[in-house]
Amino acid sequence: MNKTLKVVQVLPELNSGGVERGTIEFAKTLVAQGHESIVISNGGRQVQRLEREGSRHIEMPVHKKSPVSLLQVRAMRELLKELQPDIIHVRSRVPAWIVWLAWRKLPEHSRPKLVSTFHGMYSVNAYSAIMARAEQVIAISDCVYSYILDNYQIEPSKITRIYRGLDRSAFSDISIPEGWCDELYNAQPELRGKKLILMPGRLTRWKGQEAFLDMMALLAAKDATYHGVIVGEADPNKAHYEDELRQICQSKGLTEHVSFLGHRSDIQYFYKLADVTCHMSNKSEPFGRTVPEALATGCMVVAYNRGGASESLNAAFPRGLVEADNIQAFADRIFELTTMDSPPEISLPEEFYLEHQSQETLKVYRKALQS
Repeated sequence: MNKTLKVVQVLPELNSGGVERGTIEFAKTLVAQGHESIVISNGGRQVQRLEREGSRHIEMPVHKKSPVSLLQVRAMRELLKELQPDIIHVRSRVPAWIVWLAWRKLPEHSRPKLVSTFHGMYSVNAYSAIMARAEQVIAISDCVYSYILDNYQIEPSKITRIYRGLDRSAFSDISIPEGWCDELYNAQPELRGKKLILMPGRLTRWKGQEAFLDMMALLAAKDATYHGVIVGEADPNKAHYEDELRQICQSKGLTEHVSFLGHRSDIQYFYKLADVTCHMSNKSEPFGRTVPEALATGCMVVAYNRGGASESLNAAFPRGLVEADNIQAFADRIFELTTMDSPPEISLPEEFYLEHQSQETLKVYRKALQS
């Protein structure tokens, strides 16, 4: 059965974030393969891109974590009757509740097949359990797959593990543009001629920036040519956290050894330039996108051996794994890798690319339609 499909994806908003980016990239792939792609969300700055790449966007307030959101159930049911999609794919809990309550009252023989993706290891409660009520469930990593089995009454045959895929053209098939380095060094002269240790990610307590500063203190004491580069910004309501990190930096005597570059939309070139990319989250992440992104560019990665972030590293560059929360071991591994005579080989398997993710997701859709 290879007929073209009408697919509706539903998520809270289309601003920034991994879920949003994944939705947009997959929508583009659907269109390229001749399927009809529709996305329902509360809107956001990525809507223009989505529509430019051939999908239709329908704005609906499906984002608020409030009982008021349930007022959208009737409107959602009428919309599904009008659209008559083959698949409705929910990617977050509030939209999943709205969709499920609307969907279950539709005639069983004619309603779309319901698919969900667990993008995280949500708190275990009745609110989160909605994600397991879909007819087919996608887990974005092995650790999320195990989490679903451990916490919800669901048949293993209904769950498929599909890694979040990278756009090959954005990471693997790139080189640093002419003039980019000069522009960077003019703005940040302290980076020139240094061994650059990159720490990408939103500035938040669990992402590990404080551990990164502890680790950089160990590295800088060993060799002053190591320089830490923190790329990312704090959420608007947590702007004080960057000030806190800068104070920690100063108290450790790292002001000349660490740079804060804020949000950058050219992170792929930092991966290409850096000697090592770090992942130091203090809890298990469901996937850890920066790890395969960096690996895809050929950059060595060092990360704690836990959660989804360890899965891509274990597959592509297992030498980068260190014991969780062992900051001394982390610094030692970076020193070891950056003082080798020749860089070790890095090979990110196909299952971490968008082409594979798209093929496997379409297989899940076909499986749902055949059941």
